[in-house]
Amino acid sequence: MKVCLIVEGAYPYVTGGVSSWIQGLIKNMPDVEFVVQSIAASPDANQKFQYQIPSNVSEIQEVYLLDDDYVDGKTQKRITLTSEEFEAFQNLMFENNPNWDVIIRFFAEKEVSLNALLSGQDFFKMSLDYYNAHFQRVVFSDFLWTMRSLYLPLFTILKSRTEEADLYHSVSSGYAGIWGSMQKSLYKKPFLMTEHGLYTREREEEIIKANWVSGIYKDIWIDQFKKIGECCYQYADRVISLFENARRFQIELGCKKEKTLVIPNGVNYHRFENLPQKDASDPYINIGAVLRVTPIKDVKTMISAFALAKNHNSRLKLWIMGGMEEAEEYANECQAMVQDMGIKDLVFTGTIDVKEYIGKMDFMILTSISEGQPLSILEGFAAGKPYIATNVGNCKGLIEGEKDNYGQAGYIVPVMGVSEIARAILRLAEQTEERQKMGQAGYRRVIEHYNESEVFEEYLSLYKAMVSGKEAHIWQA
Repeated sequence: MKVCLIVEGAYPYVTGGVSSWIQGLIKNMPDVEFVVQSIAASPDANQKFQYQIPSNVSEIQEVYLLDDDYVDGKTQKRITLTSEEFEAFQNLMFENNPNWDVIIRFFAEKEVSLNALLSGQDFFKMSLDYYNAHFQRVVFSDFLWTMRSLYLPLFTILKSRTEEADLYHSVSSGYAGIWGSMQKSLYKKPFLMTEHGLYTREREEEIIKANWVSGIYKDIWIDQFKKIGECCYQYADRVISLFENARRFQIELGCKKEKTLVIPNGVNYHRFENLPQKDASDPYINIGAVLRVTPIKDVKTMISAFALAKNHNSRLKLWIMGGMEEAEEYANECQAMVQDMGIKDLVFTGTIDVKEYIGKMDFMILTSISEGQPLSILEGFAAGKPYIATNVGNCKGLIEGEKDNYGQAGYIVPVMGVSEIARAILRLAEQTEERQKMGQAGYRRVIEHYNESEVFEEYLSLYKAMVSGKEAHIWQA
């Protein structure tokens, strides 16, 4: 069986929960041939594989969203759209219900220069018509360049190389889902999509807060990502979510209910046996945060809450464990914040082997503003550590339990709730017996409901069923 595994902004160049999940999926299916199709913003000569690529990965194909003929200004043959194509592109850009079959076929059957398409008369006319109806309060040249910037990444994906396979599996919607949708349409093979987070919602939140999108254009960007999400739901044969509330959101966003399925994340809890433990002479109460130092993890709130708690308990020590390369400017701001505030006993470790540190922690913390079902929490539970986590994604379900009566495995706190997070830190720090009880609750929960081998066996069964055209009995988490 040959599977195209399609990823955006992750494996194999970026560490994190989704990338670790991909590595585990591939390694747990040694008899499946994988072609990894990886999407990044632009080429980086310094980027390196962050994982040892398993032998059943036959190829890694790369697409760069901002690395096409359009950006170098070459003169290309003029492109004229048919009336059917014009209508499909116009609906894609400014109306509803675009005919994706026509758009996909356009890029598949023609030698398309994006420079010629985005600078051509048809694209100009569509943009001018919409500008005259809705945007005359801004300069037209700014509007036109915004439209070109908006559609360059999407069109780059649509004209990307394709690979014939038995199955296409994207690990998000968005551009990865578009690549999967396109290849499903061209080769008539099944397409599976797993959403670790809700891409459409995440992009909407990102755009609302973004400085790189002028306020007047935010609605157009948000609407475009909604259309992309709808396309992915339209073409996918199965759409996986990690927990029930996410599945309900997928249905609200336009996915047909009968396509949806819940398969949770899993963890190999055996990897967290016999970990190095805290030395009896260690005077600190160690708090661990396993994350990429990026804005979505809201490390600044974590730092502020730790500083507040540290003022009340000098024995606290925070270990922020994870890569700092993905958002260098933000990571530098976090380090400067620690220095400017004079916060003691806060360590940025960079990328490390989590198993070398996690056993020495007294408890763990995650202050993200958006999550799916964090693998870091499952790994913390596998190590017997309780968690403090913000009320996003499935964090509440993991910590408080959804299908068992093991009890709380930590505390849920509000997003950006500095004082509430600080109080939770102090409670866990001061209640040794309660801390141990919560750690055991998490450990029992992860063994019972989030066993990695069972999760990936479900995926393998689903792969086989989809390729053979047969229905599979899928375990519901």
